[in-house]
Amino acid sequence: MPKNKTHSGARKRFKVTGSGKVMRQRAGRRHYLERKPSTLTRRLANDVEAAPADAKKMKKLLGK
Repeated sequence: MPKNKTHSGARKRFKVTGSGKVMRQRAGRRHYLERKPSTLTRRLANDVEAAPADAKKMKKLLGK
């Protein structure tokens, strides 16, 4: 049986940590930044763990 291909869009957006957690970026940090408070933009800069239901789908797309 052939190997599953990695979804190239998912590969650019999600990372799997060594312990198996799926990390994603927060939305809202692309544009209109000058009207958003700096506290908000700093908070949006950090990656967060994906929800368990979504993480299962993401891992399938990543071929993990």
